[in-house]
Amino acid sequence: MLKNSKGFTLLEILVVVFILGILAAIVAPKIMGRTDEAKVTEAKVQIKDFETALKLYKLDSGNYPTTEQGLQALIDPPTDGPQPKNYRKGGYLEQKKVPVDPWGNPFVYICPGTHGDFDLSSLGADGKEGGEGYDADIDNWEMQ
Repeated sequence: MLKNSKGFTLLEILVVVFILGILAAIVAPKIMGRTDEAKVTEAKVQIKDFETALKLYKLDSGNYPTTEQGLQALIDPPTDGPQPKNYRKGGYLEQKKVPVDPWGNPFVYICPGTHGDFDLSSLGADGKEGGEGYDADIDNWEMQ
């Protein structure tokens, strides 16, 4: 037997577990509450990325994709409606599919738009028009 072996007593382990529990109770709610905020920020970034891709499409094509052609025109050359003059090989989005918003809903694209050349929106957490807080729509014409 080892007479000089040192270890932790049950009391010391319980104190450490108690302290970790208190820290988790304080920190976890602060981290958890930021998830919705992060999704709103991500939706805004995605809308800005779409705006950039749409502007590049217009530079190459002379016009924006129609509502019917939709955002899919940024991935594949449209087969109906106005045809792009110089469609960029590989499309205008790095990923080869049109992303959905952070809540899993498709973005709403309308061209010509009522607020500009095109209107681009995420319908927020509830996936419905309107709403308040995290359910509010995120619209390209309201972003700076």
